[in-house]
Amino acid sequence: MRDTVPVAGQQWNTAAYAAHGRFVAELAGGVVELLAVRSGEEILDLGCGDGALTERLVAAGAVVTGVDASPTMVAAARARGLRVDQTSATELRYEAAFDAVFSNAALHWIRDASAVLRGVHRALRPGGRFVAEMGGQGNIAAIRTALQAVLAPYGIDAEKAAASFFPSPAKYGRLLEEAGFRVDSMALIPRPTQLPDGMEIWLKTFRNGVLDRLAPGDREAAIERTVGLLRPILMDGEGNWTGDYVRLRFHAMRG
Repeated sequence: MRDTVPVAGQQWNTAAYAAHGRFVAELAGGVVELLAVRSGEEILDLGCGDGALTERLVAAGAVVTGVDASPTMVAAARARGLRVDQTSATELRYEAAFDAVFSNAALHWIRDASAVLRGVHRALRPGGRFVAEMGGQGNIAAIRTALQAVLAPYGIDAEKAAASFFPSPAKYGRLLEEAGFRVDSMALIPRPTQLPDGMEIWLKTFRNGVLDRLAPGDREAAIERTVGLLRPILMDGEGNWTGDYVRLRFHAMRG
């Protein structure tokens, strides 16, 4: 039986994310290096989540403002003593306020990329840079395919319900240029990612917005079937799970 309560996109549980999603910030070394923080510069951390990575930018000497749409994530980031605004990434109202905009693992949760990029362009000072990493074309393809197959009998389009956006370099590069950016670098990076807590916990942490469309009994059965489909593909003989992540990383300049 299908739950009739509509749930769009991802719903964030800060405790679950802190316990099972910390690898997202821990694996951000490459994009932080690309940002190349300079002491004293003003940076907007777009989709800052609970602020774990934002703290690293502050520690590097930047004056950082975080922004996130999730009230629970904003509260968690503020509890770290960070300056954080609560607003959607599609509704940024900053005007020439930052030397750089940074984002890690957030842009793929937002379908209206053009609205995001227009806001980022406004927020940057002339010559400012936009440096980000997000899910790219082919990201978690096996997981998404399994969920699509399992949820179809319930009348749920898992891709539509997830509301994710995993573009190719050509697609996102074009969107950046249309928004007034010059793309300096853009790379699609396969990054198989260890999931130390296993696939069931990953699904409950990162796809709850899809799974919560099901009644509780159906939800547990759907998770079990999805894990069963993925076990031969993403779990090794020792019981270790690896997510088939693909990241899109770029550096762009405001004209």
